[in-house]
Amino acid sequence: MAAALALACGAGLGLPSARALEPVTIDLGVDMMERDHFALFQGKRVGLITNQTGVDSSGRTTREAFKAAPGVKLAKLFSPEHGIDGTVPAGQYVRSRKDRVTGLPVYSLYDATRKPSSSMLDGLDMLVFDMQDIGCRSYTYISTMVLCMEAAGDKGIPFVVLDRPNPLGGERVEGPMVEPRWVSFVSQVPVPYVHGLTVAELARMVNDLGWNKHKCRLIVVPMRGWERGMTWNDTGLRWVQTSPNIPYATSPAYYVVTGLAGSLSGLNIGIGTREPFQRFACAGVDGASMAARFRGLEIPGLVATPYADPLGSWEGVSLKIDPHARTNLCAMALYFLATGERRAHIFDRSTPSQLNLFYKIYGSATIRGKLANGASVGSIVNAWEPAVAAFREKRAPYLLY
Repeated sequence: MAAALALACGAGLGLPSARALEPVTIDLGVDMMERDHFALFQGKRVGLITNQTGVDSSGRTTREAFKAAPGVKLAKLFSPEHGIDGTVPAGQYVRSRKDRVTGLPVYSLYDATRKPSSSMLDGLDMLVFDMQDIGCRSYTYISTMVLCMEAAGDKGIPFVVLDRPNPLGGERVEGPMVEPRWVSFVSQVPVPYVHGLTVAELARMVNDLGWNKHKCRLIVVPMRGWERGMTWNDTGLRWVQTSPNIPYATSPAYYVVTGLAGSLSGLNIGIGTREPFQRFACAGVDGASMAARFRGLEIPGLVATPYADPLGSWEGVSLKIDPHARTNLCAMALYFLATGERRAHIFDRSTPSQLNLFYKIYGSATIRGKLANGASVGSIVNAWEPAVAAFREKRAPYLLY
């Protein structure tokens, strides 16, 4: 297992390398819109899909910017999972309500309705999307975007995406694809688990390839100054917590590594603590031995130290990940998944609904059988690679940076 993991996390997988970046100024899509005095939206009644992450580079919310813009009528707001303020726990339904910032109605897109109905869009001339994604397929903000693109296409109104950086960077592309039977709200589009796209690039790909059921008239407002090799800390922008368990700019990398298995039973990955997704612990693991094993692997950009629950129920490792690590993060996720199955039998301990959610997140149910039959991490990662390479080619025409 150790040798296979070292191979899987080696330098031959086309992963980004660390590089020194000079101080830069990034103009977000919303900044570019403000610089242009909202020319695109003059005389229009606008519906805005947003939350607390929709801010310009000075920290003003996008909904405040639209509300104050002369000649523009911000008419309705739409909120994703976690709500307009980003405080609702994962998986919990969000209620429609009045926005405390603008006084406008907020229509929830995370309750019984995930796609705006025709009546919700009545009276609108444009539908605008401005939220911060984290670069991972299972994070539902991009699923909300895709369904809103469909709704705009159904209604015959333009759909505008104000672009934002991918906090994992634009070069890291890795992990399993999603099989058609497992397409869901946590795997809405057929991309690798880590896709390396900004939301505007993904929207271009979705619309052109027909991944939304009804194409829309898509307009993107690109950023200025962002480069593909940048992770979030290279941008100089302030991080806004995207959801309760993504509090830091570094959280998306940890989400990839431990969150993949997070729906299964018998694991402790730090949810509910000040360091969500930054640990991996389960029954039957000796934390000191696991940490020593990581040190022996010399995995670039990852440090693991022993972790033990104060009550003695869990042992494992606490993680530190360099955002520019050349390590294949999805290979690391697979290593932890295999460890949890071998030591704590996490598949057997999980309920059918937990398994179903995991298969949707991973994109396939085949992984359980592969691990049960002794498949190595390296062989599974290598099996991902042809599809990942094909995706890199397919996405090339849609890159903006």
